[in-house]
Amino acid sequence: MTSLSDNEPTLQDLANKLDRLSSDVGTLSSEVEAFSGDLKKFDERFADYRQATQWVVQLAFTLIASATLTIIITSVLRR
Repeated sequence: MTSLSDNEPTLQDLANKLDRLSSDVGTLSSEVEAFSGDLKKFDERFADYRQATQWVVQLAFTLIASATLTIIITSVLRR
């Protein structure tokens, strides 16, 4: 008959470790879900900022174009 040394894990030790790993996986899964929700919020916020930046750039180009046209028209009409 073989005898178990003190260093070898028993089935109960392995079952306990498996239970701990299972609970750790559950915790990590819930943390990943929370992170995923935060990431979606960040993506929405980033899209809003990108859209606002595009509007500001379009407004700037419109103002530059209208100022240029105003200068050209006033210089042509003064002649």
